[in-house]
Amino acid sequence: MVFKKYIPLLALFVCFNTLSGQGDDGGVTFEMNLSKSKLGINERLRVDFKMNKDGDNFTAPDFNGFKVLMGPSQAISSSWINGVRSFSKTYSYTLSPTARGTFTIGQASITIGGKTYKSSPKKITVGAAVDKPSDQMTVDDVADESLHLVAEVSKNAPYLNEAVSVVYKLYVSPTISVSNYRPLDNPKYNNFWSQDIPVTRLNAQNGSYRGKPYRYVILKRVVLYPQRSGKLEIEPLSLEVTVDVPTSRRDFFGRAVYASTNKTVSAGKRTLNVKALPEEGKPANFSGAVGDFDFSVTTSKTNLNASESLQAIVAVEGKGNLKLFQLPEPSIPSSLEVYEPEFEENVRTTLSGSQGKVSNNYTIVPSFKGKYPIPPISFSYFNPKTQKYTTIESDEIVVNVISGPTSGSAGNTAVTSNDKQVVTATGNQFNFIKLNPNLVPIGTDHFFGSTYFWLWWLLPLLLIPLAILVLKKKRALDGDVSGNRVKKANRLARKYLSTAKKTLGNKEEFYIALEKALHNYLKAKLKIETSDFSKDKIASLLEERQVDMETNNGFIGLLKNCEMARYSPFSDVQMKQDYELASEVISTMDKQL
Repeated sequence: MVFKKYIPLLALFVCFNTLSGQGDDGGVTFEMNLSKSKLGINERLRVDFKMNKDGDNFTAPDFNGFKVLMGPSQAISSSWINGVRSFSKTYSYTLSPTARGTFTIGQASITIGGKTYKSSPKKITVGAAVDKPSDQMTVDDVADESLHLVAEVSKNAPYLNEAVSVVYKLYVSPTISVSNYRPLDNPKYNNFWSQDIPVTRLNAQNGSYRGKPYRYVILKRVVLYPQRSGKLEIEPLSLEVTVDVPTSRRDFFGRAVYASTNKTVSAGKRTLNVKALPEEGKPANFSGAVGDFDFSVTTSKTNLNASESLQAIVAVEGKGNLKLFQLPEPSIPSSLEVYEPEFEENVRTTLSGSQGKVSNNYTIVPSFKGKYPIPPISFSYFNPKTQKYTTIESDEIVVNVISGPTSGSAGNTAVTSNDKQVVTATGNQFNFIKLNPNLVPIGTDHFFGSTYFWLWWLLPLLLIPLAILVLKKKRALDGDVSGNRVKKANRLARKYLSTAKKTLGNKEEFYIALEKALHNYLKAKLKIETSDFSKDKIASLLEERQVDMETNNGFIGLLKNCEMARYSPFSDVQMKQDYELASEVISTMDKQL
């Protein structure tokens, strides 16, 4: 009896601990759902593993007593409602029992936010065959198993600043067809320097996916250069695809009838283990070049006259991160005049990385006769294939100035220290400081009685007629009440719809901005929060404020279009029409409120 007395308290304690544990996980849920718990041996079973946050390292249980017909297929759902994001990801399997009896589907596991979560095991009872199986494959089931988006990464463990290519392929089973697709979420490639390789045409090719014949299309190609070492994540690419699936029904001519459905596919998140460049053997002048390069320092000529120019070119050519390091600078003698270099780049990017040539072109002008050596300079890079540093040193170049003034000419020399050359003036390059200032006395002008004095006196008399005209015009405008209301309404429309106008052509951003503009207008006019109201409530509110039915219906129709645009394709013409309708509705409504 005493034990029974404390049963309610014990149940309350267990419930409290369960809720506390869920709160510590930050609201993460991971569960297994079955299409049925009892089935015949000739029926099929669908098993879904569903989570409300994205995770990694999904591990399915051993399906003892069942044969996996299809799976795993992924489905992702993400939406924003009143500023709150809703996310759902599901791994699905289609199973067929291999024997009668009672079987247990064990725990599946996944890692979310660094923690491992497991689903609860569930029991399935398999009985005798039924006359009519009730769980034939649906259109969505076929689409899930026949459509796969894959991100193929060239290297999983590259070095810092080594090229990694990512190719996104959409695999489609020959049993279905794809009529349309649109990106939902493009990866941002944080901690990578990225270079897209445009896909000009979508060409379907034959291939295989998990040993089965498939067709695939390359949708996106990108080359990444990791900018820091450690584990770096490549965000997934998500698409919404319209799929046409054949059904068991036939038309009048005996052809299969197709059913359409929209599916969301994701390439999945990939993690690269980026290796740091080795410290052993790293040259002191290493500037971050990674690849396989040639280095050269050349001049357009070595024999010339004073005041003529020559070009000195410092160039690196090869394959690697050509756009991500600094070229070494030559050491030019101080008696040669050097201009800022012109940078030239001839680089193309393929799936194997960037290749081509980068160079700095220096213009050098000698002033005196003589021989001027340009000392050798070196360039160092790390080669990922050999995993070693390589240093290339240029040859010494001697510039021979054949004719021109010498640095020791009499009368035009400047004495310098022993380690500096004497500078000689040539022609009119340097002039003497002017000794005669040629100063002119400043005259004294009096303002009183001058022309400007009389103009300032007459200016107020001239402004009086102008002020009278302005006042008359203002009174006429103030008297035009209806015209002023129209102008004010047009200003309001432009104010609230300015953001929507900037996003014309981008369906999702445009309709979000348009919906905010409509709600903000009502909020400003009626001093209420209309974002919490339903469309019926807003329509009733406008009717109470004596807004005519046509304007009321136009406003509600715009709100409906904003909601429908999240799920249906809208053309640029439709967006422009909705924008013009919104301007007209706000202008008309402002006259009535």
